[in-house]
Formats: sequence, structure tokens, C-alpha cells
Amino acid sequence: MQSFTIIIAEDHQAFRQLLRQELESIADAAIVGEVTDGRQLIDLLQQITPDLVILDISMPSLGGLEAARIIKQQHQQVKVLFLTMHKNPAYVTQACRLGAEGYLLKEEVDSALRLAIERIRAGKTYISTALAVE
Repeated sequence: MQSFTIIIAEDHQAFRQLLRQELESIADAAIVGEVTDGRQLIDLLQQITPDLVILDISMPSLGGLEAARIIKQQHQQVKVLFLTMHKNPAYVTQACRLGAEGYLLKEEVDSALRLAIERIRAGKTYISTALAVE
């Protein structure tokens, strides 16, 4: 199976390292870039077109929602998974309207990241189960 390429956009280094470890446990996932803000992400996407971008909503320079809007305008084939601490339903709604394929809470990364990626790869969407029941 061809590797599934991923760019991580996360401004907190410790969380980015945890995320990298989780992704490295997925056999055919390949991290092709890491950035700390939305502006760096948009710049990197001019050089690399991954299958998936995992991004936080709250990032310096250019926030995740605005970055996702640009991604979906310029790189429609790139899938977007928000990985955030924000449980506000308004953020979930906005993410979906922007065309994001997933919305996962950071607190669920060890239990649900693999499932979220599997669903997105299969052409489906994934919304954090903690948000679905609220």
C-alpha cells in the first residue's frame, strides 16, 4: 500500500512530539512536514502536497480555520483533520463548513487518532465522539 503523507501544523512542541509518535505507529503513515503556525503551513504546501494536514485551530501568525480555508481553495485534494482542545460546537460547525474531513479533540489523540485517519482515508468524515454526545 502506498504511504499516506501527512503534514503536522501544531505550535506546541511537546504535543507535536506526542502526535508524531502516534502517527509513526501507523504502518503506512509518512510525516512529510511539521510547522508551528498557519503561515508556515501555507508556505510548505507550495512545495509539498500531502494527503492530509493535521492542524490546530489556535496557532500564531495564521489560525487553523483560516489556514483550512486557504488549503481548501488552493489544494482541494488535501484532506484536513483539526486536532484541537476547542469543544465549542461553533468551531466544529465552522470546520465542517470549510470542508474539513475531521475534528478530533487533543484529549482523544491516543484513543481515536488512528480511527479518525482511517475514516478520512476511506473518504468519510470523523467528528470527535465527545462532541457528538454533547
